Parts: sequence; C-alpha cells; structure tokens
Amino acid sequence: MNFVSVRIITSDVQRLVRFYGEITGMPVTMYTEDFAELATPACTLAIGSTRTLMLFGGDIARPADNHTAIIEFRVSDVDAEFERLSDSLNGVTVQKPTTMPWGNRSLLFRDPDGNLVNFFTPVTAGAIRKFDSVEAARLT
Repeated sequence: MNFVSVRIITSDVQRLVRFYGEITGMPVTMYTEDFAELATPACTLAIGSTRTLMLFGGDIARPADNHTAIIEFRVSDVDAEFERLSDSLNGVTVQKPTTMPWGNRSLLFRDPDGNLVNFFTPVTAGAIRKFDSVEAARLT
C-alpha cells in the first residue's frame, strides 16, 4: 500500500491554490475550477471544492472545519522559510520555529481555511537518521 494524497475540501479553491503555491514555491496544477493538485516527491496535496462532494454522495465533509489534522512539509531550513514567509504568515502563525522534543525544528501556521500547516526540518541526529532512512526506503 502507498499513501499518495491528502485532499482539502474548500469553498474557495483559488484562494488555497494561491496560498499553497506561495508557501511551497511549487506549481499547483488546476485540472478544473473545482480540483487542483500540488505534487511533491513524497505525496500530493489535492484541493477540491465543495461541489466535488456531490460526486461522493453529498454533504460528507465541511470546509474550514478541520480540528484534528496537520498538513506537514519537510523543508531544508525552517528558519529560512519563516523569514521568507514572514509577511504572508503575519497573523496566522501558531508557533514560530521551535525545536520539538522528537528532534524536528517546527513552524506551525494556518492556511486561509484555518487548517494547520507545519513546516519542519529534522535537526537532531536521530531525526535526521529517521528521515534519511525513510527517504532511502522510498527510493528503492
């Protein structure tokens, strides 16, 4: 089995496309006005409008109502990313770059729909080893 995608349901696809394109610096592919994807080497972040829910049977998800998941991106230097995005993250930063007990340096903020987003960089030897071994396994 291979975990390949997380989908955010939103009432404003364009707003989230602009946001995720800006914070990641990666292109977001618009397939229709109701569906877009940001493909990273490890996983895809899909963005779907509330209209796409009809394809699954109706009112099965509520946009801007996530209180349990965090969308996480591994970055090479979380402090540099915080500097780069400081204007964009003004007012939506939950936690400035902080080294967590498990060895990642983490920046936590909210997207325009209120979803939590974590940019992190492994900084301890154990965390670096963990992510290097995960990356090596994925490439084989």
